[in-house]
Amino acid sequence: MACASPRLSLLMRAKLPAAVTAMAMTLSACVSPVAGPQGRYAVPIGDAPVTANPTPYSPALVCLGEYARANHRNSPRIAVGRIADYTGKEESDGSGRKLTQGASLMAMSALAKSGASLVERYDTSVSELELKYANNKLISDPAGEPQLNAPTDYRRINAGQVPGSDYYLVGGITELNFNIRSSGLNAQGGALSNKISATGSGQLFVMNIGLDLRLVDTRTLQVVDVISYQKQIIGRQVGVGLFDVLGGNVFNVSAGEGGLEPIQLGVRSVIERAVLEMMSNLYGAPGPQACLQGHDPLGGRTTGVTGGYTPAYNNQGSNNARTREDPSRWDDSRDPAAAAAMRGRY
Repeated sequence: MACASPRLSLLMRAKLPAAVTAMAMTLSACVSPVAGPQGRYAVPIGDAPVTANPTPYSPALVCLGEYARANHRNSPRIAVGRIADYTGKEESDGSGRKLTQGASLMAMSALAKSGASLVERYDTSVSELELKYANNKLISDPAGEPQLNAPTDYRRINAGQVPGSDYYLVGGITELNFNIRSSGLNAQGGALSNKISATGSGQLFVMNIGLDLRLVDTRTLQVVDVISYQKQIIGRQVGVGLFDVLGGNVFNVSAGEGGLEPIQLGVRSVIERAVLEMMSNLYGAPGPQACLQGHDPLGGRTTGVTGGYTPAYNNQGSNNARTREDPSRWDDSRDPAAAAAMRGRY
Protein backbone atom coordinates (compact mmCIF):
# COMPACT_ATOMS: atom_id res chain seq x y z
CA MET A 1 0.00 0.00 0.00
CA ALA A 2 1.46 3.36 -1.00
CA CYS A 3 2.10 5.93 1.73
CA ALA A 4 0.61 9.44 1.47
CA SER A 5 2.93 12.37 1.00
CA PRO A 6 3.89 14.46 4.11
CA ARG A 7 1.95 17.45 2.78
CA LEU A 8 -1.17 15.31 2.17
CA SER A 9 -0.85 13.71 5.59
CA LEU A 10 -0.66 17.14 7.29
CA LEU A 11 -3.68 18.31 5.28
CA MET A 12 -5.68 15.25 6.25
CA ARG A 13 -4.72 15.63 9.92
CA ALA A 14 -5.78 19.29 9.80
CA LYS A 15 -9.17 18.49 8.25
CA LEU A 16 -9.95 15.39 10.30
CA PRO A 17 -10.67 17.20 13.62
CA ALA A 18 -12.91 19.67 11.81
CA ALA A 19 -14.84 16.84 10.16
CA VAL A 20 -15.19 14.98 13.45
CA THR A 21 -16.34 18.17 15.19
CA ALA A 22 -18.93 18.86 12.48
CA MET A 23 -20.20 15.29 12.70
CA ALA A 24 -20.44 15.47 16.49
CA MET A 25 -22.37 18.76 16.31
CA THR A 26 -24.76 17.23 13.80
CA LEU A 27 -25.39 14.22 16.02
CA SER A 28 -25.77 16.37 19.13
CA ALA A 29 -28.61 18.22 17.44
CA CYS A 30 -30.55 14.94 17.33
CA VAL A 31 -29.46 13.16 20.53
CA SER A 32 -28.34 14.69 23.80
CA PRO A 33 -26.83 12.90 26.82
CA VAL A 34 -28.81 15.30 29.02
CA ALA A 35 -32.60 15.12 29.15
CA GLY A 36 -34.40 18.21 27.92
CA PRO A 37 -37.17 20.20 29.64
CA GLN A 38 -39.76 17.57 28.65
CA GLY A 39 -37.68 14.72 30.08
CA ARG A 40 -36.53 13.29 26.75
CA TYR A 41 -33.11 12.77 25.23
CA ALA A 42 -34.49 12.99 21.70
CA VAL A 43 -37.66 13.96 19.92
CA PRO A 44 -39.12 11.01 17.97
CA ILE A 45 -39.28 11.51 14.23
CA GLY A 46 -42.50 11.23 12.26
CA ASP A 47 -45.83 12.98 12.73
CA ALA A 48 -48.27 10.80 10.79
CA PRO A 49 -51.66 10.78 12.53
CA VAL A 50 -53.56 7.68 13.55
CA THR A 51 -55.85 6.68 10.70
CA ALA A 52 -58.50 4.06 10.03
CA ASN A 53 -57.31 0.72 8.69
CA PRO A 54 -59.97 -0.23 6.14
CA THR A 55 -59.91 -2.77 3.34
CA PRO A 56 -61.84 -2.54 0.06
CA TYR A 57 -64.66 -4.42 1.85
CA SER A 58 -64.98 -2.17 4.92
CA PRO A 59 -67.44 0.30 3.33
CA ALA A 60 -69.63 -2.63 2.25
CA LEU A 61 -69.67 -3.98 5.82
CA VAL A 62 -70.78 -0.59 7.14
CA CYS A 63 -73.40 -0.35 4.42
CA LEU A 64 -74.68 -3.81 5.30
CA GLY A 65 -75.13 -2.75 8.91
CA GLU A 66 -77.08 0.32 7.79
CA TYR A 67 -79.24 -1.86 5.57
CA ALA A 68 -80.06 -4.12 8.52
CA ARG A 69 -80.95 -1.17 10.73
CA ALA A 70 -83.09 0.49 8.05
CA ASN A 71 -84.98 -2.75 7.41
CA HIS A 72 -85.27 -3.75 11.10
CA ARG A 73 -83.16 -6.88 10.68
CA ASN A 74 -81.79 -7.90 14.06
CA SER A 75 -78.42 -9.56 14.26
CA PRO A 76 -78.10 -12.89 16.09
CA ARG A 77 -75.57 -12.90 18.92
CA ILE A 78 -72.22 -13.99 17.54
CA ALA A 79 -69.06 -15.07 19.36
CA VAL A 80 -65.63 -15.36 17.77
CA GLY A 81 -63.45 -18.31 18.64
CA ARG A 82 -59.94 -19.15 17.58
CA ILE A 83 -58.96 -18.26 14.03
CA ALA A 84 -55.41 -19.57 14.01
CA ASP A 85 -52.48 -19.49 11.62
CA TYR A 86 -52.16 -23.05 10.34
CA THR A 87 -49.51 -22.34 7.71
CA GLY A 88 -46.63 -22.92 10.13
CA LYS A 89 -44.46 -20.44 8.20
CA GLU A 90 -41.87 -18.59 10.30
CA GLU A 91 -39.25 -15.96 9.58
CA SER A 92 -35.85 -17.35 8.68
CA ASP A 93 -34.14 -15.32 11.41
CA GLY A 94 -36.34 -16.87 14.11
CA SER A 95 -38.10 -13.59 14.92
CA GLY A 96 -41.58 -15.12 14.73
CA ARG A 97 -44.41 -16.08 12.42
CA LYS A 98 -44.76 -14.59 8.98
CA LEU A 99 -48.52 -14.12 9.34
CA THR A 100 -50.49 -12.32 12.00
CA GLN A 101 -51.71 -14.24 15.03
CA GLY A 102 -54.58 -11.78 15.49
CA ALA A 103 -57.02 -13.07 12.88
CA SER A 104 -59.69 -13.52 15.55
CA LEU A 105 -59.42 -9.86 16.48
CA MET A 106 -59.72 -8.87 12.82
CA ALA A 107 -62.90 -10.94 12.58
CA MET A 108 -64.36 -9.18 15.64
CA SER A 109 -63.67 -5.79 14.07
CA ALA A 110 -65.25 -6.93 10.80
CA LEU A 111 -68.38 -8.14 12.60
CA ALA A 112 -68.58 -4.85 14.50
CA LYS A 113 -68.42 -2.90 11.23
CA SER A 114 -71.43 -4.85 9.98
CA GLY A 115 -73.42 -4.02 13.09
CA ALA A 116 -73.39 -7.58 14.42
CA SER A 117 -74.35 -8.24 18.04
CA LEU A 118 -71.14 -9.57 19.58
CA VAL A 119 -70.67 -11.52 22.81
CA GLU A 120 -67.21 -12.10 24.22
CA ARG A 121 -65.87 -15.64 24.36
CA TYR A 122 -62.29 -15.14 23.19
CA ASP A 123 -60.85 -13.68 26.41
CA THR A 124 -63.12 -14.04 29.43
CA SER A 125 -60.36 -14.05 32.06
CA VAL A 126 -61.41 -10.75 33.68
CA SER A 127 -65.11 -11.68 33.73
CA GLU A 128 -64.35 -15.09 35.20
CA LEU A 129 -62.17 -13.55 37.93
CA GLU A 130 -64.84 -10.97 38.82
CA LEU A 131 -67.48 -13.69 38.86
CA LYS A 132 -65.30 -15.65 41.26
CA TYR A 133 -64.89 -12.61 43.52
CA ALA A 134 -68.59 -11.83 43.32
CA ASN A 135 -69.43 -15.40 44.25
CA ASN A 136 -67.34 -14.90 47.41
CA LYS A 137 -69.03 -11.51 48.05
CA LEU A 138 -65.76 -9.63 47.55
CA ILE A 139 -66.90 -7.32 44.71
CA SER A 140 -68.66 -4.13 45.80
CA ASP A 141 -71.51 -2.79 43.72
CA PRO A 142 -72.64 0.58 45.18
CA ALA A 143 -75.94 1.99 43.98
CA GLY A 144 -74.71 5.59 43.87
CA GLU A 145 -71.41 7.42 44.08
CA PRO A 146 -68.95 5.39 46.19
CA GLN A 147 -67.89 7.05 49.43
CA LEU A 148 -64.42 6.52 50.88
CA ASN A 149 -64.44 3.89 53.66
CA ALA A 150 -68.24 3.77 53.53
CA PRO A 151 -69.97 0.37 53.62
CA THR A 152 -71.19 -0.76 50.21
CA ASP A 153 -73.35 -3.56 49.01
CA TYR A 154 -71.75 -6.56 47.34
CA ARG A 155 -72.44 -7.54 43.74
CA ARG A 156 -75.10 -10.18 43.36
CA ILE A 157 -75.00 -12.94 40.78
CA ASN A 158 -78.27 -13.29 38.90
CA ALA A 159 -79.28 -16.35 36.95
CA GLY A 160 -79.13 -15.70 33.21
CA GLN A 161 -77.25 -12.41 33.47
CA VAL A 162 -74.79 -13.41 30.71
CA PRO A 163 -76.39 -13.54 27.25
CA GLY A 164 -75.61 -16.62 25.23
CA SER A 165 -74.41 -16.76 21.67
CA ASP A 166 -76.46 -18.00 18.74
CA TYR A 167 -73.49 -18.64 16.47
CA TYR A 168 -69.73 -18.67 16.79
CA LEU A 169 -67.09 -18.08 14.14
CA VAL A 170 -63.96 -20.23 13.92
CA GLY A 171 -61.44 -21.24 11.27
CA GLY A 172 -57.90 -20.47 10.27
CA ILE A 173 -55.37 -19.11 7.80
CA THR A 174 -54.54 -22.20 5.78
CA GLU A 175 -52.31 -21.04 2.91
CA LEU A 176 -49.22 -18.91 2.41
CA ASN A 177 -47.62 -19.58 -0.96
CA PHE A 178 -44.52 -17.64 -1.95
CA ASN A 179 -43.53 -16.72 -5.48
CA ILE A 180 -46.44 -18.23 -7.35
CA ARG A 181 -45.04 -16.49 -10.39
CA SER A 182 -42.32 -13.92 -10.95
CA SER A 183 -40.83 -12.03 -13.86
CA GLY A 184 -37.78 -9.83 -14.18
CA LEU A 185 -35.62 -7.81 -16.54
CA ASN A 186 -31.98 -6.84 -16.21
CA ALA A 187 -30.28 -4.68 -18.85
CA GLN A 188 -26.84 -3.07 -19.10
CA GLY A 189 -25.29 -0.89 -21.79
CA GLY A 190 -22.74 1.85 -22.41
CA ALA A 191 -20.13 3.36 -24.71
CA LEU A 192 -16.45 2.48 -24.60
CA SER A 193 -15.46 5.86 -26.01
CA ASN A 194 -16.66 7.92 -23.04
CA LYS A 195 -16.46 5.08 -20.47
CA ILE A 196 -20.09 5.50 -19.41
CA SER A 197 -22.36 2.55 -18.70
CA ALA A 198 -25.86 2.28 -17.32
CA THR A 199 -27.87 -0.56 -15.81
CA GLY A 200 -31.54 -1.12 -15.20
CA SER A 201 -33.49 -3.91 -13.56
CA GLY A 202 -37.07 -4.68 -12.65
CA GLN A 203 -38.85 -7.58 -10.99
CA LEU A 204 -42.43 -8.54 -10.20
CA PHE A 205 -43.48 -11.45 -8.02
CA VAL A 206 -46.83 -12.79 -6.82
CA MET A 207 -47.74 -14.70 -3.65
CA ASN A 208 -51.06 -15.57 -2.00
CA ILE A 209 -52.76 -16.30 1.30
CA GLY A 210 -55.79 -18.52 1.95
CA LEU A 211 -58.47 -18.56 4.63
CA ASP A 212 -61.14 -21.06 5.69
CA LEU A 213 -63.92 -19.95 8.05
CA ARG A 214 -67.02 -21.65 9.37
CA LEU A 215 -70.05 -20.38 11.26
CA VAL A 216 -71.41 -22.83 13.83
CA ASP A 217 -74.80 -22.93 15.58
CA THR A 218 -73.93 -22.77 19.29
CA ARG A 219 -76.89 -24.84 20.45
CA THR A 220 -76.73 -27.65 17.94
CA LEU A 221 -73.09 -27.43 16.76
CA GLN A 222 -74.39 -27.57 13.22
CA VAL A 223 -72.07 -25.84 10.76
CA VAL A 224 -74.38 -23.43 8.96
CA ASP A 225 -71.89 -21.55 6.76
CA VAL A 226 -68.45 -22.36 5.35
CA ILE A 227 -66.36 -20.00 3.24
CA SER A 228 -62.92 -20.46 1.69
CA TYR A 229 -61.16 -17.49 0.11
CA GLN A 230 -57.70 -16.64 -1.16
CA LYS A 231 -56.06 -13.37 -2.11
CA GLN A 232 -53.02 -12.80 -4.25
CA ILE A 233 -50.39 -10.27 -3.18
CA ILE A 234 -47.98 -8.56 -5.54
CA GLY A 235 -44.53 -7.14 -4.98
CA ARG A 236 -42.18 -5.16 -7.20
CA GLN A 237 -38.59 -4.00 -7.28
CA VAL A 238 -37.02 -1.51 -9.70
CA GLY A 239 -33.42 -0.31 -9.85
CA VAL A 240 -31.23 1.87 -12.10
CA GLY A 241 -27.51 2.58 -12.04
CA LEU A 242 -24.88 4.74 -13.73
CA PHE A 243 -21.12 4.13 -13.95
CA ASP A 244 -18.79 6.79 -15.28
CA VAL A 245 -15.06 7.43 -15.40
CA LEU A 246 -14.46 11.18 -15.71
CA GLY A 247 -11.10 12.90 -15.42
CA GLY A 248 -9.56 10.02 -13.54
CA ASN A 249 -12.48 9.89 -11.05
CA VAL A 250 -14.90 7.00 -10.84
CA PHE A 251 -18.61 7.63 -10.23
CA ASN A 252 -20.99 4.79 -9.46
CA VAL A 253 -24.54 5.90 -8.71
CA SER A 254 -27.50 3.61 -8.22
CA ALA A 255 -31.10 4.00 -7.04
CA GLY A 256 -33.93 1.61 -6.47
CA GLU A 257 -37.52 1.37 -5.39
CA GLY A 258 -39.51 -1.57 -4.18
CA GLY A 259 -42.85 -2.34 -2.59
CA LEU A 260 -44.84 -5.28 -1.30
CA GLU A 261 -48.56 -5.22 -0.78
CA PRO A 262 -49.07 -5.60 3.00
CA ILE A 263 -49.51 -9.30 3.80
CA GLN A 264 -51.38 -8.71 7.04
CA LEU A 265 -53.76 -6.30 5.31
CA GLY A 266 -54.39 -9.11 2.83
CA VAL A 267 -55.37 -11.36 5.74
CA ARG A 268 -57.76 -8.68 6.98
CA SER A 269 -59.22 -8.37 3.48
CA VAL A 270 -60.08 -12.06 3.11
CA ILE A 271 -61.57 -12.09 6.63
CA GLU A 272 -63.74 -9.05 5.91
CA ARG A 273 -64.93 -10.54 2.63
CA ALA A 274 -65.88 -13.77 4.40
CA VAL A 275 -67.67 -11.94 7.23
CA LEU A 276 -69.46 -9.77 4.68
CA GLU A 277 -70.88 -12.80 2.90
CA MET A 278 -71.90 -14.52 6.15
CA MET A 279 -73.61 -11.46 7.60
CA SER A 280 -75.33 -10.76 4.29
CA ASN A 281 -76.87 -14.22 4.60
CA LEU A 282 -77.90 -13.68 8.25
CA TYR A 283 -79.45 -10.29 7.46
CA GLY A 284 -81.19 -11.58 4.35
CA ALA A 285 -79.63 -8.85 2.23
CA PRO A 286 -80.14 -9.21 -1.53
CA GLY A 287 -76.50 -8.38 -2.28
CA PRO A 288 -74.53 -5.24 -3.14
CA GLN A 289 -77.72 -3.60 -4.42
CA ALA A 290 -78.84 -3.31 -0.80
CA CYS A 291 -76.62 -0.24 -0.59
CA LEU A 292 -78.58 1.49 -3.36
CA GLN A 293 -81.91 1.68 -1.56
CA GLY A 294 -81.65 5.29 -0.49
CA HIS A 295 -81.00 5.11 3.27
CA ASP A 296 -78.60 7.68 4.67
CA PRO A 297 -75.47 6.09 6.16
CA LEU A 298 -73.96 9.36 7.39
CA GLY A 299 -74.18 11.32 10.67
CA GLY A 300 -75.06 9.65 13.95
CA ARG A 301 -74.12 6.11 13.02
CA THR A 302 -72.29 3.87 15.48
CA THR A 303 -70.60 1.61 12.93
CA GLY A 304 -67.83 2.57 10.55
CA VAL A 305 -64.61 1.38 8.96
CA THR A 306 -62.95 1.54 12.39
CA GLY A 307 -65.48 -0.87 13.95
CA GLY A 308 -68.59 -0.29 16.04
CA TYR A 309 -69.66 0.65 19.55
CA THR A 310 -72.63 0.95 21.90
CA PRO A 311 -73.29 4.63 22.79
CA ALA A 312 -72.90 5.46 26.47
CA TYR A 313 -74.58 8.89 26.10
CA ASN A 314 -76.77 10.64 23.57
CA ASN A 315 -73.90 12.47 21.87
CA GLN A 316 -73.88 10.92 18.42
CA GLY A 317 -74.07 14.33 16.79
CA SER A 318 -70.43 15.07 17.61
CA ASN A 319 -69.03 11.65 18.57
CA ASN A 320 -69.93 8.92 16.11
CA ALA A 321 -68.39 6.42 13.73
CA ARG A 322 -67.69 9.07 11.11
CA THR A 323 -65.74 11.27 13.53
CA ARG A 324 -63.70 8.22 14.54
CA GLU A 325 -62.56 7.93 10.92
CA ASP A 326 -61.20 11.50 10.82
CA PRO A 327 -57.36 11.30 10.94
CA SER A 328 -57.04 14.86 12.29
CA ARG A 329 -59.48 14.52 15.18
CA TRP A 330 -57.97 14.94 18.68
CA ASP A 331 -54.52 15.58 17.12
CA ASP A 332 -53.36 18.88 18.61
CA SER A 333 -51.13 19.52 15.59
CA ARG A 334 -53.90 18.94 13.03
CA ASP A 335 -57.23 19.63 14.73
CA PRO A 336 -57.70 23.37 15.49
CA ALA A 337 -60.51 22.64 17.96
CA ALA A 338 -58.40 20.15 19.88
CA ALA A 339 -55.38 22.46 19.88
CA ALA A 340 -57.45 25.33 21.27
CA ALA A 341 -59.03 23.13 23.94
CA MET A 342 -55.77 21.55 25.10
CA ARG A 343 -53.57 24.65 24.88
CA GLY A 344 -51.74 25.22 28.14
CA ARG A 345 -52.88 21.95 29.72
CA TYR A 346 -49.54 20.21 29.41
